[in-house]
Amino acid sequence: MDKKLLQPEPEKKGLTLKKVGLPLAVLILLVLMNIPVPEGLTPQGIKSIAIFCAALALWICGSLPIYLTSMLVIVLLPLTGTVPKEGLVFATLGYDVIWLMVSAFILTSAMIKSDIARRFALWMITSFGQTPRRALLVLVVINFCLVFFVPSTTARATLMVPICLILLEIYKATPGKSNFGRVMMLQGVQADAIATSGVMTGTASNIIAVGFINQQAGGHISYMDWLLASFPLAMIGMSLSFLIGLKFWSFRDELDFKGALEKLRQERQQLGKLSYSEKKAMAIFLMAVVLWSTEDYHKAVLGFEISVYMTAVIAAILCLLPRVGLLTWPEANIKWDLMIFAAGAYAAGNTLENTQGAQWLIGKLVHGLGLENMSTWLVYVIVVFICMYSHLIFTSKTVRTTILIPASIALAKTLGMDPVTLALAASLTLTYTITLPPHSKVNAIYFSTGYFSVLDQMKYGLVTCFICASVICVAIFTWFRLLGYGL
Repeated sequence: MDKKLLQPEPEKKGLTLKKVGLPLAVLILLVLMNIPVPEGLTPQGIKSIAIFCAALALWICGSLPIYLTSMLVIVLLPLTGTVPKEGLVFATLGYDVIWLMVSAFILTSAMIKSDIARRFALWMITSFGQTPRRALLVLVVINFCLVFFVPSTTARATLMVPICLILLEIYKATPGKSNFGRVMMLQGVQADAIATSGVMTGTASNIIAVGFINQQAGGHISYMDWLLASFPLAMIGMSLSFLIGLKFWSFRDELDFKGALEKLRQERQQLGKLSYSEKKAMAIFLMAVVLWSTEDYHKAVLGFEISVYMTAVIAAILCLLPRVGLLTWPEANIKWDLMIFAAGAYAAGNTLENTQGAQWLIGKLVHGLGLENMSTWLVYVIVVFICMYSHLIFTSKTVRTTILIPASIALAKTLGMDPVTLALAASLTLTYTITLPPHSKVNAIYFSTGYFSVLDQMKYGLVTCFICASVICVAIFTWFRLLGYGL
């Protein structure tokens, strides 16, 4: 199997957005910094808006790496007097959510290195995928299982695509012509994204969103809170998406299925017995899951609480511990660029909130759109659908999270709505980057196999996004209410 198939297409140079991003950001910064302070704003408020909007232009256009833009934000905020002390912005790199992301990357690297995730996937497909439709369903189930212990969308795609290619190669499924291959790859994209929305540690953007909700909205969203609110919705949304895929593309009488299963059984046998490293990886993972899922009972049982953040750090320590662990530090594959981006995003977002800049902007937006005259249920629907389809404009999940979650919180406060409920509902949409190949690395990895076209993905993605957004909207007034969330 050609390893090149597993790599995203290289990004073309000289894109218009990249060229205009830097001068546009400088222009935004200079103009907003030098305009008269609008009524209802402080000088610090307009400065925070200027820096945030300039950073936003750079994050969207991609003229600079996202981490470099965040570093500029951290420098500009104290130098311009927008924040009183530089320690306030430097401290964001020490936020508990940053530690959670670092630990998640370490745990991901350990699970992949040990081969336990690949063994699990091969066992599932060879044991339960006895017909083409069942095989497709098992691949979806595998994605939903992997999201708990491989908290990286790209890592899961890199693990799943080779298994799919082996199946399709033996089926003699021709890229671009086989409907079975088309459905398998498109549902792989869907399952990766939708499953990620169901688990707080499924991707860094979920963790960043929780940080905003807990810090700015006064929420107390834990691992189990997110799981209970989102995972049932993810399963419903994926079930409907699965049926739509089968409806769009029929693959009857297309396959030689038995030969493919035999090849995968042979690959599973080559893994041999469960290794010592795999046993250690599973033990560490299970410990983390147990602590995460029982967080609300720690005080009563243990006399003290082990937070989701502390659990992740403990798991990371065990993965790195000499003799006990599975990794050396260079093997941990921590994406420090993402950590620095998140720190800058928190610095910009929190400053915008603290200087009342966000509230002022949202107030103008509310008045401009007439949202203050709309019913509460209509505001929820509009926000959820805007956030769901925002990936058509903002391709980065982390950038969208940084923009939309603080904005949702400020909007809710302005309208007298529950900011935790609105921001949580908005957060559940942010992993649905499923409409076009450039919208995520996962999309690019699956698209590079050649089994589906851009039009195939757009048609499937637009329809399923609508359905999943509708599921979330219904849940706000039903399931969320049962869980105790207000409106």
